Amino acid sequence: MILTDFPGVLRSAAVVAAVSLGLALAQPAVAQPARNAPDSFAELVDKLMPTVVNITTTQNVPQQGPRLRDMPQLPPGSPFEELFKEFFDKRGGEEQKRRGTSLGSGFVIDPDGYIITNNHVIQGAEDITVIFRDDTQLKAKLIGSDSRIDVALLKVEPPSKKPMAAIKWGDSDKERVGDWVIAIGNPFGLGHSVTAGIISARGRSLNDSLDDYLQTDAAINKGNSGGPLFNAQGEVIGVNTAIYSPSGVNAGLAFSIPSNLVKQVADQLREFGRVKRGWVGVSYQSVTDDIADSFGLDRARGVLVANVVADGPAAKAGLKRNDIILSFSGQDVLDLRRFPRLVANARVGSTVDVVVWRGGKEVPLKLRIGEQEDEGKTNAAAKGGDKKPAEPDQPVVSTVEQLGLTLQKVTDQLREKYGLSDQVKGVVITKVTPNSPAAEKQLQAGDVILEVDQKPVTTPQEVTDLVGKLQQAKKRSVLLFVERQGDPRFAALRLTK
Repeated sequence: MILTDFPGVLRSAAVVAAVSLGLALAQPAVAQPARNAPDSFAELVDKLMPTVVNITTTQNVPQQGPRLRDMPQLPPGSPFEELFKEFFDKRGGEEQKRRGTSLGSGFVIDPDGYIITNNHVIQGAEDITVIFRDDTQLKAKLIGSDSRIDVALLKVEPPSKKPMAAIKWGDSDKERVGDWVIAIGNPFGLGHSVTAGIISARGRSLNDSLDDYLQTDAAINKGNSGGPLFNAQGEVIGVNTAIYSPSGVNAGLAFSIPSNLVKQVADQLREFGRVKRGWVGVSYQSVTDDIADSFGLDRARGVLVANVVADGPAAKAGLKRNDIILSFSGQDVLDLRRFPRLVANARVGSTVDVVVWRGGKEVPLKLRIGEQEDEGKTNAAAKGGDKKPAEPDQPVVSTVEQLGLTLQKVTDQLREKYGLSDQVKGVVITKVTPNSPAAEKQLQAGDVILEVDQKPVTTPQEVTDLVGKLQQAKKRSVLLFVERQGDPRFAALRLTK
């Protein structure tokens, strides 16, 4: 199985395996006729066709010239030997150029000539030509592109004073699984083609934490990249971007970027020439049932703050480690997948409402959105502190049988053995018992326990005492705050008797 970007870019099928396996079989149901099923899309398509364009791009592709080693083998002293040698010496090493061409689709979003397509359609192009339904061809200028969302904004000059036909944006958040959709594009370079289907699923994630694709069974193939996905009202609700197929052609699994995200990216590309993504300066992780129970939360929801970047937006807003973020900018944080999208899509410089779970109650905060400078910064962990003085090499070892852990106080020898930083303070895990609660949570030797039940620990005895108290209180799990190679996270371990 391969996941294909339409110009031929391949993605690993392993990424999609979990998605495809997630299509659980539904219980048998009595078939009902589709409501509002149209007799024909013809009248609607007539109105939409002028807004859709075909896109061709050309670029110089390096082509190696003849090399000396490719010279025919001639008898020594042959009259042609010097002639061929002179030719290959002159041409060898010269890099020839040829024109490469790719095909894709796009659509007009503004009567002044602004056009949306996929970034991978125009990436590396030296010339971009837009072909309209009436065969008008216009040279396009690249205004800006975003490789992460896979969107590009182009601009053409209208050939006359008459405004161009442009699409109307739809609200992709309101579209439901089962709603009718229409795709118009340029499959295999054949020109404007129309297919129809339904929305098969929402919220598909393929490669990136910001992925939020609509899945459709409308027939989409190579060349449809960048084309619009319309709803039954003729509004654009998505940009067709990728297909999942065993053969590279349509197999009923196609993916479109939601229009609400595309519109936001397009507005930024038009204003800034690039995308400004939000950043708050926290590292975070999923809230499991065990973690929710440890924090007194009614159910697993939100994201747990594992660390806060010093002087970052979150720190300035008052967010703390151990906070569980329940809502962000007025939207519930249902799980780990939703949170990075909410943050990245927040307008830089704006102030948003945040609700966190702290000390057994909800606490409202105001947070001013910063700008994400690089990928690593989003999940950066706060670091700092004075260098810890060397300690005597006096191992203090303890075994917490309830959790399946062997622990030791941090020493210089352990710092060197496990590559621990000079700043780390806590208790080092030196052994994990197979099939234990610690093994279930994938803890390993070299991990450092910083907190137990939200209380800092620096000795194995402190860990043992706190676990014993929780067991006496008949708690079902114990919450550990653990660091692995500078990456902090929480782990809720079940307490065995």
